[in-house]
Amino acid sequence: MGKIRDIDRSSFEPAYIQLVNILRDQIASGEFRPGQRLPSEAQLCQRYQVSPMTVRRAINILIDRGLVSTAQGRGTFVKPIELSTVVFGLDEFTGIFTKNADTKVRLLEVRIVKSDEEIAKRLAIDVSDRAILIRRLILKENEPTIYHKEYLVYDPTRPIVEGEMEVTALYGLFTGTGETALKRGELAIEVTVLDEKEANLLKAPPMLPAFRLEHIFYDFDDRPASWGTFLCRGDRLRFTTTVGLSVNTDEKDIRI
Repeated sequence: MGKIRDIDRSSFEPAYIQLVNILRDQIASGEFRPGQRLPSEAQLCQRYQVSPMTVRRAINILIDRGLVSTAQGRGTFVKPIELSTVVFGLDEFTGIFTKNADTKVRLLEVRIVKSDEEIAKRLAIDVSDRAILIRRLILKENEPTIYHKEYLVYDPTRPIVEGEMEVTALYGLFTGTGETALKRGELAIEVTVLDEKEANLLKAPPMLPAFRLEHIFYDFDDRPASWGTFLCRGDRLRFTTTVGLSVNTDEKDIRI
């Protein structure tokens, strides 16, 4: 059962935030289970000696966090686990790009190419227009882990081209640090197998399962700036997430 807590009147933390954290703890501990109705607004007001407005603000935050839902005329209910809403982050993937001595980027090729139909379509340019091809390997503990291939619009006046040449560009891109001339991006992940050339680069057996992360990044004029793929060995990357709410979660209490 959840630990008994009251609203601390001497705290600088607003009462509605304290109430959110109290109810969240009760849900995490199983005191209120999925599908079970929470105490009514009047009951919460009486139990914690708070105003109806305080209760409503707390319930709205719990709704926004996906912990409860309301039914007109019936009350507020703890939401069950919904696997369809599960989100997998790229934490493990981005962890490969951590800025330390274990991660290195090896530049394989940089050259100007004429765009074919696929490149032209992705970069919104004409076929045979020039584009910049960049190929590189990302090594973790000196082992090839990711093969990156991308095409950039050829325009010396666009700072994104020069920025992409820097080794630190990948680190900044995936960690949100550093400067960037990119406004937004689109990512898609699919499962594939390594062909012979890709396997040789990643020192892996041919036909080894791999993750293919395709990206298109746009500049602040909403024009495509780069298109490419990250190819990662399937035996060196896993996507994990947590479903539901745990009493021992590392998630901090809600603060102002």
